Amino acid sequence: MMLVRFDSSVTGELLMFDAVAKNLLQAMGKETTARGVFTQAEMADAVAALRLAVSGDVAPPPDHDDGDDEGVRKKEPVVALGQRAWPLIDMLERTSRGGPKANIVWEAASDF
Repeated sequence: MMLVRFDSSVTGELLMFDAVAKNLLQAMGKETTARGVFTQAEMADAVAALRLAVSGDVAPPPDHDDGDDEGVRKKEPVVALGQRAWPLIDMLERTSRGGPKANIVWEAASDF
């Protein structure tokens, strides 16, 4: 697993695992290269595409556990892709209001 760092000239930095970043970037029509950029002109369309891609994505309800059986490992809660997308959506929206030179770049150790 590799981390992808998104850096906004307005909001700061956001880190996410490559598998999640890949799904989100592909939904916005971006290639999953080691480095990339969202320009001011691309941000509104990127937000719209990302919102559309995750609009029906909902995490399944947690499993119900009636007892405390020793030795039985409880399942970790599932986080839907839509929930993982909100920090990037927020970053895109806030950066798009940051002026004509505002941008977002991403960087990873390699293509993913």
